[in-house]
Amino acid sequence: MEILGIGSRVEHPHFGKGVIVDAGSEFYTIWFKSQNGTKSIGKDYELKVIEKMEGTAESNAISLADIELAVGNILEQRLHEFQLVPMALKWNSGTMVLQPKDASLQAKEIPIETFFHKIVMLRDRLRLIEQKINAHKVLTDEEKVDLQQYITAVYGSLTTFNVLFKDTIHQFKGVGGKE
Repeated sequence: MEILGIGSRVEHPHFGKGVIVDAGSEFYTIWFKSQNGTKSIGKDYELKVIEKMEGTAESNAISLADIELAVGNILEQRLHEFQLVPMALKWNSGTMVLQPKDASLQAKEIPIETFFHKIVMLRDRLRLIEQKINAHKVLTDEEKVDLQQYITAVYGSLTTFNVLFKDTIHQFKGVGGKE
């Protein structure tokens, strides 16, 4: 029986490829991409070893708890970033009403805070797409610029909602906007 260290890459016949994130006395805890989570697999189970990492002393090992703590800290930091985008005070506790032309149809009311939160999330996801495009290893500079122009056009379409933002630094800026 082969002893695998944390970080070893393995393949399971059912769960696919995974990485050992913790090693107990009888079980490995393995994170599987296909499951988007971990599974406990007995050390005596025949796994295909893709890349072996040597076992380390227990005091130096990174456990699943360590990884969960680190990911939790990162998520907590990201959540606070979303809260740093304040809505203009005049819209607090307001309601957005979508009224159909046909008076026999019911209007739709949405709390402005809910709508604002969705707009901020959309903006943040567009920024993430921009980062992924800029960091892409296969796209040429010309292709990156071409894709960036589409994103800039989307920002321009969303400038209507700038009235909701308290601070202009958080607003959408299209082609004519200053960066």
